[in-house]
Amino acid sequence: MSISRSSADYIAGRRLGDAGITIISEGTLQWAPKILAPEDEVLRAIPELADNGKVTLGLNLAHVALGEASIVIDPGFDDPSSSWQGRLAEKWPGMRRSPGLAAGLAEIGVDPARVTHVLITHAHADHFAGVAVERGGRDSVRFPNARHFIGRRDWEQSPARQDPASDLTVRLGMIDRAGLLDLVDGERVVAPGVTMIPAPGETPGHCVVHVRTGRDSFYHVGDLFHHPCEVEHPDWIPAGRDLAASRASRNRVYTDAAAARAAVVFSHDRFPAWGRVVPAGGEFRWEHDR
Repeated sequence: MSISRSSADYIAGRRLGDAGITIISEGTLQWAPKILAPEDEVLRAIPELADNGKVTLGLNLAHVALGEASIVIDPGFDDPSSSWQGRLAEKWPGMRRSPGLAAGLAEIGVDPARVTHVLITHAHADHFAGVAVERGGRDSVRFPNARHFIGRRDWEQSPARQDPASDLTVRLGMIDRAGLLDLVDGERVVAPGVTMIPAPGETPGHCVVHVRTGRDSFYHVGDLFHHPCEVEHPDWIPAGRDLAASRASRNRVYTDAAAARAAVVFSHDRFPAWGRVVPAGGEFRWEHDR
């Protein structure tokens, strides 16, 4: 693991209408995707896989400032110096960390105690473990005054809740015990202009986040897709996902995002991650917007 020491090269902010949206990179990791598609087609779409069967993924979270709301989307990992990170690095050789969530929020002047909402797209630890922070060898709630939102099925039906040592049980469980956890069923307006929208497939309770301000739209789509090639090939999914649900969610979100000419960020794009889903001959493709 290596840590970038720059104070700005992992932060990319934009103004969309009345919203200030900042993407914070937590670094990169090496991932073996095992995409369920013909290998030769996948290698043409992701030539990087030919080296060692792995692709470099980004680790992007977002902060949205809109009206009275201060919103963190997918709070990612614990701090780079934490013992939690040490255990994670053992599981993911080649991981590189930026200074992380806390440093990124400090850089843009956001006090964790003033964050009002934490929106979790789904119950994979790289998207929610940062709800807790290790201090003095003990975990505590990072955003003590924020309501935390996650799809109901990702909380109530997750097998990880049967493991008392899982990150879901320990870290998100801490949020539940603090009375700060809200479960999302259908579309849920969590703050004026900000909606969580169910988009199952990656997990049963996976959601995307839509920010609407004036004529501008922004979608943080979590793991609706993991690599740009999956936009052009909506049937390409990694093993273990629900193909029918993924295809339906992708088509719905792609259509809406393309119609709105929305800015789109997905969790695992290369930083700075800004892009758009655009129509392409009856289907869609990914267009970086950097």
